[in-house]
Amino acid sequence: MTFRKKCYNLIVNKNIVSLSLLAAFFLLVAYQTQNGDERTWSIYKADAESTSYSKLDQINTSNVTQLQAAWTFTLNDMKEGARPGSSECNPIVVDGVMYATSAKHWVYAVNAQTGKQIWSFDPFDGAEGGGVSRGLTYWEEGDDKRILVTGGDKLFALDIRSGKPIPGFGKNGSVSMNVGLRDDPEKISVIPTSPGIVFKNLLIMGAEVSELYGAQPGYIRAYNCKTGKLEWTFHTIPKPGEPGYETWPKEAYKYAGGVNDWSGMSLDLKRGIVFLALGSPSYDYYGADRLGSNLYGNSVVALEAATGKYIWHYQIVHHDLWDYDLPAPPNLVTIQRDGKAIDAVAQITKHGFIFVFDRITGKPLYPIEERKVPVSTIPGEQSWPTQPFPLKPKPFARQWMTEQDLTNYSVAGRDSIVKKFRSLRYEGLFTPPDLKGTLMLPGSRGGAEWGGAAYDPSSTVLFIKSNDSPEIESMKKVDPELEAKNQTVFQQGKSVYMTYCVSCHGQDKNGDEPNYPSLVGLKNRMTREAALDKIKKGGGKMPAFASVVKGKEKGIIAFLYEREQNSLKATKLETGQTKAGADKYLNLTAYGHFRDPDGNPALQPPWGTLNAVNLSTGEYEWQIPLGNDEKRQEKNGPETGQEGSAGPIVTAGGLVFISGTNDKKLRAFDKKTGKILWQTELPGVANATACTYVSGGKQFVALSVGGNKDNPSGFIMAFALP
Repeated sequence: MTFRKKCYNLIVNKNIVSLSLLAAFFLLVAYQTQNGDERTWSIYKADAESTSYSKLDQINTSNVTQLQAAWTFTLNDMKEGARPGSSECNPIVVDGVMYATSAKHWVYAVNAQTGKQIWSFDPFDGAEGGGVSRGLTYWEEGDDKRILVTGGDKLFALDIRSGKPIPGFGKNGSVSMNVGLRDDPEKISVIPTSPGIVFKNLLIMGAEVSELYGAQPGYIRAYNCKTGKLEWTFHTIPKPGEPGYETWPKEAYKYAGGVNDWSGMSLDLKRGIVFLALGSPSYDYYGADRLGSNLYGNSVVALEAATGKYIWHYQIVHHDLWDYDLPAPPNLVTIQRDGKAIDAVAQITKHGFIFVFDRITGKPLYPIEERKVPVSTIPGEQSWPTQPFPLKPKPFARQWMTEQDLTNYSVAGRDSIVKKFRSLRYEGLFTPPDLKGTLMLPGSRGGAEWGGAAYDPSSTVLFIKSNDSPEIESMKKVDPELEAKNQTVFQQGKSVYMTYCVSCHGQDKNGDEPNYPSLVGLKNRMTREAALDKIKKGGGKMPAFASVVKGKEKGIIAFLYEREQNSLKATKLETGQTKAGADKYLNLTAYGHFRDPDGNPALQPPWGTLNAVNLSTGEYEWQIPLGNDEKRQEKNGPETGQEGSAGPIVTAGGLVFISGTNDKKLRAFDKKTGKILWQTELPGVANATACTYVSGGKQFVALSVGGNKDNPSGFIMAFALP
């Protein structure tokens, strides 16, 4: 007889308590269940430590082959015929309810056992909206239970029962995140992409800011979860009198931007320390107006969570010229060293390194060397003479390539990429941008991405998805007045496009799906007003261009909507705020791929890998290609691997689950060997990290899936054992 049944018999047969007490007893049992297994994924990336680890083992290596679709929730918040959305949300589950955001940025509450919708919330109140959303945050105090989520530049507090904004939070349930930065909140737009993290009654938030000249600084801010009040701010670009101010020009805090935490953060709840993974200063590829090492750019930073007070930092890239943002939250881990357990911080990077620090002191736990790196030759630039190289673990991404590594899909294609390769400046990992063109590897999309790493505490193994995707920097000096001279409005719009947009969307506007949409026929699927709003505020991988198009709105719309008959004379072309009188250089091919004329990758595969490294020893357990391009796979050859941004999750059942590749697969691997045990094809690209949870006694694995032609809004899918 079970404990619950014994208690029931005791209560009923002896008649010693009222029915209300009986109900209260069962409510307590239910509450204990809910707050146990049913809260195993109630935080973005599983927990405050950002481990992406689950203690669940109902699904394991012995039975994962039986995994099958349990339910599919079909989203329906995009117009028919819209470009398929790319959802990046990592859902959370609290007490049997799943909370998630869509590619459209709507918020949904769904029954975690059945996939039935409970409520939805549109943060844009019917307007176009959209933008990247990787998740949301849950907070409770007694009966006060809330979902904290951003939509555009607003932070909302929603009642978990109804999905409606809570009136007492900010103004009618929301707070403008434009308020409290450097410049006029009416003239800027700050759009967070990753959810904040909760410490007691504080929601600590980073933000997505532009990566161009005139960007806002990426201050870290803490908001009161009850009222929305801004409680503290950490200046990532220090002001006079603050530590790190001396690493910038004296007036830089007035105009420099970036240094933002766009990828999320982690939290040591016991010690009350929040750990940041900060991005590069803006502009990303030219720093003549920000000479110095530029703290806290590209740094792991530890702060007091309650106050925002600085504790320690380590700068991983000095005076960044490569867009080597720290792409993922730090993993809080515990490693074994000389028979002792050491609480540590592990930070993965775009350029393929793992940095491991003592969590309390910030001291490196593996040796790091400062090595001389190549020097910039662009006028005005002063690249930093050295950069940090950890000696262990070894890099998980390729950091060097030669002509022998180039592909050979055709004679003409091979000749083309060899000629291009020889024309570029290339001296390895930290080759600075150059006017002759620079080869970058792993590149701004290479190495680790925002999905981050998963940590298995039982083995101290870190699992990392990596991309090998070389790109070319093409630097050009921009002269706004010269470019605007004698231009029509249409020509001005074309100049803006060819300066800022061509690297992603292409000279022919055909884009590079699924990451960079085609703009051909834009007039047939989006109003001019909606397009201009998207350009100003950004969305997906596109930063906000409000400062760029200011005063040139008619021009960019005339070009995109093919209104060449607009022959009015244009005004001065601007490129954003910077230090007075400073020259401006732009990388015209930022985020592009190095490919042959037929669109084939210039680098031989694998183009994406999954890696398992033991943090206690610094040695790799295994490395395998992840994803497969069947069209380019050699006959009977190994899988090619593919680029992808989603991260892995790891479970006590001995499994690693990961999606994110363009072959639309969700896969499960044996965490000890890297052997694939199960895979399934999804209806769209699942560019999102999965989650796993228990509901109704059953373990599920669920993830957000991007849209397709039939349903551009996308899906949430859950899998379970029969």
